[in-house]
Amino acid sequence: MRGQFTGWPEQAMDVLWQLQGEPTHATRERYRADRERLVRQPMIALLNEVADTDPRYEDFSVWHYRTDSWWWQHQSAVIRLGRKIEIGLRFSLDGLRIQGAWWYPDPGQVDMFRKAVASEGSGRELSAIVEDVRKKGYDISGDVMKRPPRGYPTDHSRTNLLRHRSLIAARSLGCEEWLHTLEAVDRVLSAAADLDALLMWLVRHVKRAA
Repeated sequence: MRGQFTGWPEQAMDVLWQLQGEPTHATRERYRADRERLVRQPMIALLNEVADTDPRYEDFSVWHYRTDSWWWQHQSAVIRLGRKIEIGLRFSLDGLRIQGAWWYPDPGQVDMFRKAVASEGSGRELSAIVEDVRKKGYDISGDVMKRPPRGYPTDHSRTNLLRHRSLIAARSLGCEEWLHTLEAVDRVLSAAADLDALLMWLVRHVKRAA
């Protein structure tokens, strides 16, 4: 029977504190079991709760620690919504961070994105969605070309979006007491709702190339 999410225990922060900097192999091994129990397993439980609320979020992965110290200090997870389109979560001493992203595109996906951006209907829709997400406190970023892509007018009204080869909307959800309670599920679902229009636009328009 899977564990029920009740929040990250306060001791989770103590474990991450011990793993700051460049922890030795001995230090990592000393805290491996505690990190698994107090940091990683709550992330799994959280995403199970999220998936139970909305079946669209069932395809998720919660990363292990790897060799780089960063992965020990940050517990990352993704919810896959489409090809290279996902919600990312990260728990660390800074609290919980969420992002909606289309990145590391397959061949052909960038062309699909640009055509949809250039098209009057879908392009205006995305521009309005991005502006709305920005107003909600999300940073908009991605792999952005310095110049507009070839084949599109340099004075296109959506040239800033046309220069994107990936698109990411991210913000910190904070590091308050709710992290240690069931309220964290509601916080994640609320943020996922903020990102829904953007991610569903990408699912519709940036399909895997044939």
